[in-house]
Amino acid sequence: MRIVLVGPPGAGKGTQATRLAETLHIPHISTGDLFRANISQQTELGKLAKSYMDAGNLVPDEVTIAMAKDRMEQPDAEGGFLLDGFPRNVSQAEALDELLETEDMKLDAVLDLEAPEDEVVKRIAGRRVCRNDSAHVFHVTYTPPKKEGVCDVCGGELYQRDDDSEETVRKRLEVYHTQTEPIIDYYKAQGLVATIAATGAVNEVTRRALEALKRDQ
Repeated sequence: MRIVLVGPPGAGKGTQATRLAETLHIPHISTGDLFRANISQQTELGKLAKSYMDAGNLVPDEVTIAMAKDRMEQPDAEGGFLLDGFPRNVSQAEALDELLETEDMKLDAVLDLEAPEDEVVKRIAGRRVCRNDSAHVFHVTYTPPKKEGVCDVCGGELYQRDDDSEETVRKRLEVYHTQTEPIIDYYKAQGLVATIAATGAVNEVTRRALEALKRDQ
C-alpha cells in the first residue's frame, strides 16, 4: 500500500507511522529522516539542503521532493510505503501525484489523524525532557515522574524544550492549518481521505487506522 499520513503536531503521527509501517510491512518514510540521512551521508541533495538550513532559509520544495523520490525508488519501497511529513503543502502533493503517475503508481489512502487543538497543546506543552538524556521523556499529566522535575531513570533535571511551550505549539498549529491542512481537501477530491480520531489509547488509534485501510481496499 502507498499511504500518506497527515495530522497536526501532537496528533501522534510518528508513533502511528511506525506501528502501521511495521504491521503493513512497508517502509516508514519521514521527512525528518530523509533530511538527516542525506545530510549525514553528504549526498548532493543533503549538501544542498544543508546550505539552505545553515543560511536560516526553508529548504525549497524541489529539494524535498527529490529526496522523497530517491527514497521511494529504493528496493524496500517496491511494495508500498508510508509517507510521514511529506507532502507538506498542496504544491508538494501535486508534485507527488506527478511523480507517481510517471512511475505508473498511485496512492491508496491518506490517513488524516484528527485531535482537538486543546488536546494537542496539552500533549506537547506537558512534555518534560531529561537534560542528561533526551530519550528520557515524561509528561506532567500522562506519565509524570515520581518526583517533580527529576528524571526517574538517571536523576537528571527535567525541563520543557523551547519548541514545546504553549505559545510555540500554537504557532506550529497555525502553520499546519495554513500550509498543510489544505492537502486534506486536495486528497478528499480524489476520494482518498480516511479521517481517524487520534484520541485515546495508542493501540486503539492504530486499530482505527487499520480498519479504515481495510475498508478502502
